[in-house]
Amino acid sequence: MNLTHHTTKTGSNERFPKLIRFAFCGRVSTEDQQDPESSRAWQLARAHALIDPHGEIVTEYFDIGHSRSIPWKRRPQAALLLAALRDPDRGFDAVVIGEPHRAFYGNQYSLVHPVFEHYGVVLWVPEVGGPIDPASEAHDLIMSVFGGMSKGERNRIKIRVRTSMAAQAKTEGRYLGGRPPYGYRIADAGPHPNPAKAADGKRLHVLEPDPVTSPVVVRIFREYAAGKGLYAIAEGLTGNGIPSPSAHDPVRNPHRTGIAWSKAALRAILTNPRYTGRQVWNRQRKDEVLLDVEDVALGYETRMRWNDPDVWIYSTAVVHQALVDDETFAQVQARLAAKKLDPGGPREPKRTRHPYQLRGRMRCGICRRRMQGSWNNGKAHYRCVYPDQYALANHVEHPRSVYVREEFIVPHLDRWLARAFTPPQLPATIAALTAAQDDDTDISLDTDRAQARRTITDCDAKLERYRLALEAGTDPTLVARWTAKANTERAAVQARLRTTGRRRMTEQEISGIVAAAGDIVAVLAEADPSDKAEIYTQLGLELTYEPGGNRVIAEAKPPAIMYEGECPRGDLNPHAPQRALAPQASASTIPPPGRVVVLGCSPAPEVTLHGRDGD
Repeated sequence: MNLTHHTTKTGSNERFPKLIRFAFCGRVSTEDQQDPESSRAWQLARAHALIDPHGEIVTEYFDIGHSRSIPWKRRPQAALLLAALRDPDRGFDAVVIGEPHRAFYGNQYSLVHPVFEHYGVVLWVPEVGGPIDPASEAHDLIMSVFGGMSKGERNRIKIRVRTSMAAQAKTEGRYLGGRPPYGYRIADAGPHPNPAKAADGKRLHVLEPDPVTSPVVVRIFREYAAGKGLYAIAEGLTGNGIPSPSAHDPVRNPHRTGIAWSKAALRAILTNPRYTGRQVWNRQRKDEVLLDVEDVALGYETRMRWNDPDVWIYSTAVVHQALVDDETFAQVQARLAAKKLDPGGPREPKRTRHPYQLRGRMRCGICRRRMQGSWNNGKAHYRCVYPDQYALANHVEHPRSVYVREEFIVPHLDRWLARAFTPPQLPATIAALTAAQDDDTDISLDTDRAQARRTITDCDAKLERYRLALEAGTDPTLVARWTAKANTERAAVQARLRTTGRRRMTEQEISGIVAAAGDIVAVLAEADPSDKAEIYTQLGLELTYEPGGNRVIAEAKPPAIMYEGECPRGDLNPHAPQRALAPQASASTIPPPGRVVVLGCSPAPEVTLHGRDGD
């Protein structure tokens, strides 16, 4: 008899079926300060103590390293459990939770349990002595209380930890972790003062000057205090071949190029008070902000934000070797502060935004970066400012500033588009756009889909073998681990399969886009500059300015068309047909396959070396 076909009343004498198939759900995170295996073991032991007279655990969903404040849909294993509830062949009849404090936080129970009830899956927790009765107000109150206690416990832990760290930083000057500032390295400072942690081999650490980078920090402070600017210091360091902080430690800075010193890196060093030899804590904080203010159930995400300097915690004494004295540091801070605008002082009125018709469309032909809009002498220009230190580090011969005037380009561009949509030219336009698509799009996507489906089939076969092994007497704990791993792999592949939706456009689809785009181009010449910018964006134009050849290259190739994928909150309109999204580049541009259209600029646009408009 399947338990999910009837409601169990608390205190009733109704007999439960033997061998109910249970799924175990648990969680442990770094904030719990527990070994994941130990935490899983005692939660699983509580679950077994509750359900052993009635059934057995056949699968596990155990999240490691995810905070209790994260909603179930955003915890990998909990999300898999919610997805499994929808499957009639899920393989289990009920779910048991060993510790509700770790499973539910705040109002999560009230958001999750209705899903269990909807699919007829009973939830068991030790605190109610068995299955939760959806009709019982007492059970609902108990679970709500545990959610509130879980939230309160987490908040108390945060308060205790932050208060303790503040005291350790201020009174002891203890190094509390994190990467050392540029110019320092971590050194051993003896055994941990906590005997239990010392017995585990944990030790204290302290900052000591790095023999390679500490002289660079001293040089930066000395040069800036002497009146040298950030830009000049950065050029000097790059010119001398001194690696920037990200280049010096590329392992911890994989997201940075590290090609040269930047003003931002220098400013971060000059404003760091730890170079005075004092420990500083609480410069940044973690804020939890709503993912979606319109859907609070999605929960929060953590954002790192800077605190005001008046709440930073300084050690009362010098605890590591200083690289700069207090007087020099104060002098540097005074000079940096003098360069900032006075927040209370008068400000110039904000200038109105100028309409740039080619915004986001123009690239520099030397460095391939997008050019920025610049309004000079009452006219729209596009410029590429390339600092000398980047050109030096990249071995690129790039003028400091490259300018091109908009009015030299737009008329040529409009005439070109107008010719592309004349009736005699339409067949060639459609043929060119069809041929210009990536030939390997279908092949690669089909290969990915086939591989994903094979992986899902393999996972299903593994799950079936695990079930047979369990029935044959294999250790349930071992089978549960195998099953959880297979379920995780299967869910990941399914998610990747849902997000794969690109394909080549057919000639008929492109014909429809060309017909629609033709109406747009017909009014292009009379359109407002702001409207023209939107039209160019919809047409997918990409322009490259080559100052050496004094020309602009207009190129377009339509990417594979995109289709809407599955909504993360479920299909809100399952009967609606799949709708194609607008492609980034449409049939408005008609370069023959493998060729580009060159628009000559006459008179020649100015290319200046000092950021001045020569017109």
